[in-house]
Amino acid sequence: VFTDHIIAMSFPSSGKQSFYRNPIKEVARFLDTKHKDHYKVYNLCSEKGYDPKYFHYRVERIFIDDHNVPTLEDMLKFTASVREWMSHDEKNIVAIHCKGGKGR
Repeated sequence: VFTDHIIAMSFPSSGKQSFYRNPIKEVARFLDTKHKDHYKVYNLCSEKGYDPKYFHYRVERIFIDDHNVPTLEDMLKFTASVREWMSHDEKNIVAIHCKGGKGR
């Protein structure tokens, strides 16, 4: 957890990767339990995605390559989207991830 309203995490995974990364079903269960209807997930990983149904289609993907900085356009798009989501309700939170949870 980064702040009370921002969660930084590693990629929500399935299959073999879920042994060493966050299992997607557990991430969804946690968010639905702690922040029901008040979370949005941001996938900053250009390498791979997942079915947004796990998070009730509240997923936004911004394609940033691993070990690279985002473009200014992507940064502005991302911050505007977060700002808009957070302004809808004081209970809203964002869960942000790349692949490992700390690079992007």
